[in-house]
Amino acid sequence: MVVLNIVVSVVVIILLQLLGMVIFHWMTPFNDMEELKKGNVAVGLALGGKFLATAIILGVAAFTNTSIWFMMLWFAIGYVCLIAAYWIFELVTLGFNVSKELEKGNVAVGIMLCLVFIGSAFAVSSLII
Repeated sequence: MVVLNIVVSVVVIILLQLLGMVIFHWMTPFNDMEELKKGNVAVGLALGGKFLATAIILGVAAFTNTSIWFMMLWFAIGYVCLIAAYWIFELVTLGFNVSKELEKGNVAVGIMLCLVFIGSAFAVSSLII
C-alpha cells in the first residue's frame, strides 16, 4: 500500500508540474519553446524560474500534506499566487512590457522575472500548512 501511495503521489506531482508549465505557456504571447530554440536566454531564465517556482510550491505542498487532495489544493493556491506575482510585476514595470522585453532577449528582465518567481514561491510556500 505504501508503494502505491508513493507511485500515485509521484504521478500527481509530475502531472501538476506539467500543468503548471502549460498554464504559464498559455500566458505568454510568444511561443516559449520557439524562443528557446532560437537561443533566447531571457526566455530561458524566465521559464527556468517558472519551473523552479512551481516545483518549490509543489514540493512544500507535498511535504506538508499527507492527503493528495490537500496537496493539490495548496498547490493551486500557491500557483495562483505565482500568476498574480507575474501580473503584479508586469504592472509595476511601467516603462516597458515584460513579455516584449523577454521576446527581444532582454536578459536583465529575464533574470529579474526568474527571481520574482523564485522569491514569490519561497514566500508563498511558507504559508502552506
